[in-house]
Amino acid sequence: MGQTRANWSAEPWNDSELLECAMIVPETTDTATFTFRAPSGAWFDYQPGQFLTLDLPVPGGNVQRTYTISSSPSRPLSISITAKAQTGSIGTRWMLDHLKPGMKIKAYGPNGIFTSHKHKARKYLFISAGTGITPMMSMTTWAWDSGEMPDIVFVHSAKRPSEILFRERLEQFANRVPGLQLRFTVGQPDPFRTWPGYRGRLNQIMLGLMAPDYLDREVFCCGPEPFMQAVRDMLNALGYDMSRYHQESFGLAVANESEAPVLADVIPSDAGAAITFAASGVTTTCAETDTVLAVAKRSGLNIPSGCTFGLCGTCKVKKTSGEVHMVHNGGISEDDIAAGYILACCSHPMGAVSVEV
Repeated sequence: MGQTRANWSAEPWNDSELLECAMIVPETTDTATFTFRAPSGAWFDYQPGQFLTLDLPVPGGNVQRTYTISSSPSRPLSISITAKAQTGSIGTRWMLDHLKPGMKIKAYGPNGIFTSHKHKARKYLFISAGTGITPMMSMTTWAWDSGEMPDIVFVHSAKRPSEILFRERLEQFANRVPGLQLRFTVGQPDPFRTWPGYRGRLNQIMLGLMAPDYLDREVFCCGPEPFMQAVRDMLNALGYDMSRYHQESFGLAVANESEAPVLADVIPSDAGAAITFAASGVTTTCAETDTVLAVAKRSGLNIPSGCTFGLCGTCKVKKTSGEVHMVHNGGISEDDIAAGYILACCSHPMGAVSVEV
């Protein structure tokens, strides 16, 4: 028997040591994965889903930017972040234009509470958009490498199929285990490429098709704030237990529980409300949990309707005053909403409301 030897003898990396850029892999337009190593040979210990803060030497003075780690601690010899340069970007733009293999930069962390390690479950639902996929990739890679892939429904939204980050790697995982189910939706297909998957904004109906047992799953969500707000609205409307919902924002990476923002979502209750149907001269009291459509029918008024899921747009009416909470499924445009229109089937009155009916 030969002597057993460890693959490395160094200590875990700590942020007193500069990171050396080892590799840069272009992903999509203005998006790349940057892989770093520790020159000392130190290895990386963190929880999948956590983030690094990079100190970037941009012109005019260093800036600090946080990036979710897209690699997994199950592969500890390097650490990677995947970043997209948004309009007006300073830090990521500098990385894309100037960071090269061999260069060293200061980094802090890892930090963060957004990780499946803190919320063990038998079944997960990962929901992401854009580069919000990065912590989901880290957690999924960890699950794959552990040899005990749990039941994960992986839902991701992108502008087009070519912008789905890590698609090939995820499909490779999913092709080999029954526990990973991929569900992609895109705003539009790529030119001259057939797209058999979902199209359009993620909505309640789509979510029910993607993960029929969503009520039984631990939910992790990451993406732009409007996207996460829409996901929370959907889940609240569907009766999901929001104590099992966890999110990480593009703009606010949370290092510890005390920094976690309070999610003050609008949730209709049995509190009193009132709807005035102006053209009919009818005013009636109701609860916030009632919809404008239901109250109209109860009052003997007719608002044409179809699907009653906020999908077809048949019940669109003009709101002249007051506020409603509307969780629709694509049946109304942002321009119509800005002009004061609502879908009666999925709009809940928040106090006194008047509509042109």
